[in-house]
Amino acid sequence: MGKIILSAFADEYSSNFAEQLEALNGYGIGHVEIRGVDGKNVSVLTKNEVLEAKKKLEFYGIGVSAIGSPIGKIELDGDLDGHCEMARRVFETAGELGAKYVRMFSFYAPTGRDITECRDDVFENLGRLATLARSHGVVLCHENEAKIYGDVPARCREIADTFTDIKTVFDMGNYVLEGVKPYTEGYGLLKDKIAYFHIKDALSAGAIVPPGCGEAHIKEILADHVSYAEDDFFVSLEPHLQLFSGLNALVGRKFENPYKYSDAKEAFTDAVNKLKEILPR
Repeated sequence: MGKIILSAFADEYSSNFAEQLEALNGYGIGHVEIRGVDGKNVSVLTKNEVLEAKKKLEFYGIGVSAIGSPIGKIELDGDLDGHCEMARRVFETAGELGAKYVRMFSFYAPTGRDITECRDDVFENLGRLATLARSHGVVLCHENEAKIYGDVPARCREIADTFTDIKTVFDMGNYVLEGVKPYTEGYGLLKDKIAYFHIKDALSAGAIVPPGCGEAHIKEILADHVSYAEDDFFVSLEPHLQLFSGLNALVGRKFENPYKYSDAKEAFTDAVNKLKEILPR
């Protein structure tokens, strides 16, 4: 039986990295999934900026659950060599910050093409990334997201089966927005490949809502995984509430979101509180 370890994308609380870490201390969350550091994406941090971030992490006593990188968020006809160089820098950053996991995606199709027609190119470039990650001793973790190759459970499973050292980040909310029932159609297919979870909730009408307030079945999935997992695992809060509050226009649908907030800190605080209410005891 595994235990849940809380983490979060704290750049949704503040762009200021010190404020992020101070807030996590206040919430009793001991880890961060690093994405934005003082307004810069983790993939473009200089060596000195990484070292400065490391000092702040140590000062506040916060660990790094994963690097929330943009690896794989590129069209297949883009600068893939340059993208691999960016990935190499991210892997070095992961090593410096003591992060085992690096979040990644599975590419967008060139304009005018469907991503399902691009399987060979997708898998060739996933192989390049997997080899590079292996050489740096980090574990790539693929997140399901709209319009990439791995947007639905079957193709996420295909990636995990083809590249056994690429694990799965299970994002329940993203599945809801893709018309997938995350508990009955996703979790059972992927549970043996899941490294960790991203926690956001959503309504199929097109709105992102606080954890436990939508159709993502977060409570049920986490309860099942606690029983299933042999090791402790991270759940990383990525609420997206302030970013998509008000009138959402996601995946081609508009929906008047009933959950509205005055600022990012209020939205993030509500997400933390609602997540804690539904965590398995």
